[in-house]
Amino acid sequence: MQIRFGDCLLDTDARQLHRSGREVHLSPKGFELLKLLVEARPRAVSKTELLDRIWQGVFVSDASLARVVNEVRQGIGDPARDPHFLRTVHAFGYAFSGETSADITAGAGRTSCWLVHDERRFPLADGEQTIGRDADAGVCLESPRVSRRHARLVVRGARATIEDLGSKNGTFISGERIDGPHDLRPGDTIRIGPFSLVFAVAGTASSTETGVVDSDV
Repeated sequence: MQIRFGDCLLDTDARQLHRSGREVHLSPKGFELLKLLVEARPRAVSKTELLDRIWQGVFVSDASLARVVNEVRQGIGDPARDPHFLRTVHAFGYAFSGETSADITAGAGRTSCWLVHDERRFPLADGEQTIGRDADAGVCLESPRVSRRHARLVVRGARATIEDLGSKNGTFISGERIDGPHDLRPGDTIRIGPFSLVFAVAGTASSTETGVVDSDV
């Protein structure tokens, strides 16, 4: 879905933010924060909910949230002293306000496949992207059992290949550790550290499947 506000265009499927026609690069957590607040609008979202959803299973202070909020404000050109979109709700959290327009069909066809873990979806854009613990990874998985650059995905339309990048704990497909590039099929389960992610392709039965929920995540 593409959502316009002010001079910004947020594409939640392609995971891109444009401002005045130029792409703005947000960190994965910055993008998730903006996406969460936009999708929850006009509801105010508590700091507790934001911390739980953006830093799942990881304890961080309110200062970490404030830094990401400032990053998003800079990205969308919304100063904290005179905000038009990202509103601070005193002693509670944040809310997205202001006029928006959504075009549900504008992004149709851009994302043909994605990875699914529990209720989270990671849209996969065409090209190369990294899975890992690094904050700049295309698919960011926060766990000490995940390497910073754990695996590489190469996506071409609805087809994808995954390759382990020499990670300490390995990458597993349907329970077997891979030692080279591996073509993914709809419904394949990718095991990285404590995470099980299902490869889903639009138009297939697996596109509605969810990953296995692990007790240690």
